[in-house]
Amino acid sequence: MAVQLTLYTRSGCHLCEDMARALAELAPEWSFSVVSVAIDDNAELEQAYGARVPVLMLADSLICEYFLNPHALQQALSEHVDD
Repeated sequence: MAVQLTLYTRSGCHLCEDMARALAELAPEWSFSVVSVAIDDNAELEQAYGARVPVLMLADSLICEYFLNPHALQQALSEHVDD
């Protein structure tokens, strides 16, 4: 079963688009799916993530911000499998 990641984004954010594209390329090989959540109209998410987007999470664990860190992603996925 594929692991589900959450990608917090803003509309018009080129870094968000870049990370989403990179994740889409890795998803089939690394067996994960991504749910994108726009923070623009959610005060709670706006407060939590603000200008830090994109933010990639696995459950409540931060994987990376701003740019995709493949090493951190691979580590998070492997630790999740070990759970």
